Formats: sequence, C-alpha cells, structure tokens
Amino acid sequence: MIKAILDPQFQPMVEVVNSYKKAVAEAGGVPLTIAVQRNKGYISTYSLDVYADGTGHDEENYGIVERIVKTLLWVYGGYKVTVAGSKYLYEKIAAAYKKGGAREFDADFMAKVYETDFVVDYVENAADAPKEYQAADPVGRHLDGCRIGFDAGGSDRKVSAVVDGETVYSEEVVWFPKLQSDPDYHYQGILEAMKTAASHMPRVDAIGVSSAGVYIDNKIMIASLFLKVSDEDFEKKVKTMYLDVAKEIGDVPVEVANDGDVTALAGAMDLNDTNVLGVAMGTSEAAGYVDSQGNITGWLNELAFVPVDFCRDAMVDEWSGDYGCGVKYFSQDSVIKLAPAAGIELDESLSPAEKLKVVQGLMAQGDERAAKIYDTIGVYFGYAIAYYAMFYDIKHVIIMGRVTSGEGGTIVLARANEVLEKEFPELAQKIVLHIPDEKSRRVGQSVAAASLPKIK
Repeated sequence: MIKAILDPQFQPMVEVVNSYKKAVAEAGGVPLTIAVQRNKGYISTYSLDVYADGTGHDEENYGIVERIVKTLLWVYGGYKVTVAGSKYLYEKIAAAYKKGGAREFDADFMAKVYETDFVVDYVENAADAPKEYQAADPVGRHLDGCRIGFDAGGSDRKVSAVVDGETVYSEEVVWFPKLQSDPDYHYQGILEAMKTAASHMPRVDAIGVSSAGVYIDNKIMIASLFLKVSDEDFEKKVKTMYLDVAKEIGDVPVEVANDGDVTALAGAMDLNDTNVLGVAMGTSEAAGYVDSQGNITGWLNELAFVPVDFCRDAMVDEWSGDYGCGVKYFSQDSVIKLAPAAGIELDESLSPAEKLKVVQGLMAQGDERAAKIYDTIGVYFGYAIAYYAMFYDIKHVIIMGRVTSGEGGTIVLARANEVLEKEFPELAQKIVLHIPDEKSRRVGQSVAAASLPKIK
C-alpha cells in the first residue's frame, strides 16, 4: 500500500473491503444483498459474501456492511434499505438508522429528500432480495433552438443565452443567497438573470438550470442556497421556485439538475464520451456522474458523505457526525486538516477559504511542506477512485474546484494516477484523470445546463 505521507493512520476503504472479501472467501461465507430503493421505485443493489451470523465475526461483518450501506445511500439515494441474508446485520443497521441511532442524520436527510419515512427491511435469503431496477431518461446534449442556461452558485450566478449550441450572451452577477432569509431575494435574482438572457434571443425554447443541492422531478428538495430560509417559506416558495420562474418566461420545457451532474455532463460533452465521474474539491466535495448512455442518472452522488477512510480515529464531519467521509479528504477542510502535520501554522482568525489561499501561496513559492499536503490528498484520491469504481462504471474522472487549482492540482492528479497504476493496474488502464482548464469549464457548464431540456 502507498502511504499517505501526512496521515499514517489512513486506511483506504477499498483496501479494507478487498481484504475482508478475501478473508471471507478463504473461510467460506454466506451471500448477503443490500438493496436501496428511491423515487419511482428505482432500486440499486450490492451483493457480497459475509461470515455467517454467530460464527465469531458479527462485529467484523457489521463494520464493513454499515460502511457499504452508507455508501449506497449517498451514491444512489434511497428511503428504504433492505438487508437480505443476515438477521444480525439487519437488526444492527435498523438500530443505527433509528431516531437516536448513529446514522440518524442520514435517515432524516433521505426522508426529507424523498418526502417519506426512512425504513430498513429484512429478507431472510439473499436470493430473495429486491432486484436491481434502474432507468435514466436522456437528459442533456440537446443543442437545438434558443435556450437559457442558468448556473446558481453560492457567491455568483451565471446565465447564458445559447442558440443552436453557441453562447451568444453570458454574464456573471455577484449575489449572496446563503445570507438571505427572504426567498423573494432568490426569486427576483433568478428571474432577472433569465429575463436578461431571454432579451438576447428572438425567443426562448427551453430553460436548463444547474444548481447545488438535491432535485427530484425539477423540485428543490434540499439546497444550501436557501440556508437561511424558514422551513415554512421553503415549502411554500422555494420548492417549485425554478418552475415558477420559468412560467414567467414562457410555457417552455424546464430541466433542473445538480451542479455536479451538470459539470460531469459538460465534461462528457467536451470529451465526447460517457462514464464520466466529476469531482469538485472546494468548500465541500461535490460530484456528478454521466452513465454509459451519456445520461444523468438522478442518483444523489453526494460523495462528501461517502466514507473513504475506515480508520475509527479519522476526522469527524461536523454536519453528519460521521468519521472518514469524503468532505474531510477532498475539500479545503482537507488542506486545513493536513497543514499542522506538514509543519504549517495557519492563523485561526482566518476563514477556511483564506487558510487555503495561504497554503496555495506557499505552493506557488515551491514550498515542500505545501507539496506534501497535495501529495497526501493525491494518495487519498487514488484509493477513493478505486472505491468509487465499486459503485460507478468509470472511464473518466474530471477533478476541479479551488483545491485543485495551480501546481497543487497537478500533484494531486499525478499521485492519484500513481496509486491506480501501482495498486489497481486494471483500473489504471481503464480510467483517465483530467483537470479541465477554467475557460472550457465555465463556458462548458452554461452550455451543458442549457442543453438539459428536450424541446417538445
């Protein structure tokens, strides 16, 4: 195993799961299937052999299976987990996802997204588990007609007027959505942007929206842009906001997608290929995926909450209360976390973004301590890609976000590639890692957003 130079206790999830599978195979195990069900009856499944209940390995089984259940939920999304093949594991998972359980945060989040209670079910035999049921409507890559592409960021909003695939107008406007409790602020900002774009075209045929958050059937389920808005106002005014704004522009098709998915779509369009996983390392870890058909899947792809480090002493995410999750490995938090180990003291009065800038400044000066931080993140990322590949079919990984800017990003990419080549040669032959340049990303994002809806 390649060591994470500043984090000697790092235990990559992929290594732990593979070692466990090998040990079970040698000892002789029993089949287990986990199924997670989400909207429209879609079901994602994962099967593996585990030690039989009551053979002295119950806690070892749970340690692995609990992490896999969590991964499935945050990759695919779901309000119902079925554990098939182990009564013990069912009871432990059910207890963890109950009120007061270790995974109460995850259960509450999923219940809110899918607007239904979160449940854990038991099936005695793995063979009788719910069967995989996936479908992805073709979304994106539609470039005909006059389209608006809107990208809602936390610090600025971008809008483009796109005619037959060409951007004829584009603007960025600074705004402060996360500080506003009045949803009319957001509504008017979005409406103004769309009206501006519309004024640069003879007509509007379709509207595509890229925005951070979770969207189900074009409705806003959870989004950090509306952090200060009350629950009551969220239900009344926010949930259908993009649809409501679009009605003011005209009776045209609208498609709203998570910004991570739109970034992956932009990358797929740029590469003219499929099976693209996009990972943005910024304030948090954001991700998106384009499948083998070139479609956005409707999966959650919330990799910030997916565990990548099995070490129980790993840093805990303040929001979910869980350890070893992606947010602390692939964001500005990771840079800040690793700085003391690198011998870099950061002024505690600085904001996280300012602390990142200090490290980036040192990196630009060729500081070896800063290089070690990016080297460590690169090792994290190489192993994380191998773990993600257990759940995604990947041909391309696109990395972006402020953590990957400059020489630091080059080190992250090179080290991740080295991990794949040495530890996972089969994956290294299949997966190509990319860092897009800023210009193609910005222009590509707005065109990709505009391409989301199909004109009837």
